[in-house]
Amino acid sequence: MIAAMPKISRDSLMTLEAYAKARKDFRTKVIAHKKARTVHLGEHVTLLFEDELTVRYQVQEMLRIEKIFEDEGIQDELDAYNPLVPDGRNWKATMLIEYEDVDERAAALAKLKGIEDKTWVQVEGCAKVYAIADEDLDRENDAKTSAVHFVRFELTKEMVEALKYGVALSMGTDHAEYSAKVDAVGSATRASLLGDLA
Repeated sequence: MIAAMPKISRDSLMTLEAYAKARKDFRTKVIAHKKARTVHLGEHVTLLFEDELTVRYQVQEMLRIEKIFEDEGIQDELDAYNPLVPDGRNWKATMLIEYEDVDERAAALAKLKGIEDKTWVQVEGCAKVYAIADEDLDRENDAKTSAVHFVRFELTKEMVEALKYGVALSMGTDHAEYSAKVDAVGSATRASLLGDLA
């Protein structure tokens, strides 16, 4: 039986008042934490791997911005964000397609339809695991893909064991219009991602 990463509960959140006081320090902690959980695939695609802490930060920020303090509203945010917390046998990431120039971005998003399904992780000695993308809603239409996708990588028990043993982890995308690869993610990233696996 796999022990799932705990979901964020209503009781574990800070009140708006408490969060206002703690926000600066909490934000600094989360930014540092996210550094090790960020993988750049070439110049224009970034994977930000989510976990309980990054999702908790998103929830607290949404509650603060929207000034939500009623139970129903808080529960709606938890229902929206809790699915982004990995469950012990997978990684979940926000995938960003980033182009500074607006026209260049529009042209790229038209060419990169389906890139979210061509993005992968690979444990040394095992087959590539392609992303399962946008399970909450479709982020692509006939004309273009979205600049933001939510992706999940499902790992087998053998892959998890191999990673714990110490084999290399690579990531990439092999879309016809955009090919990029990281042969071996850095040790800090690898260690942080290992923490998501039961």
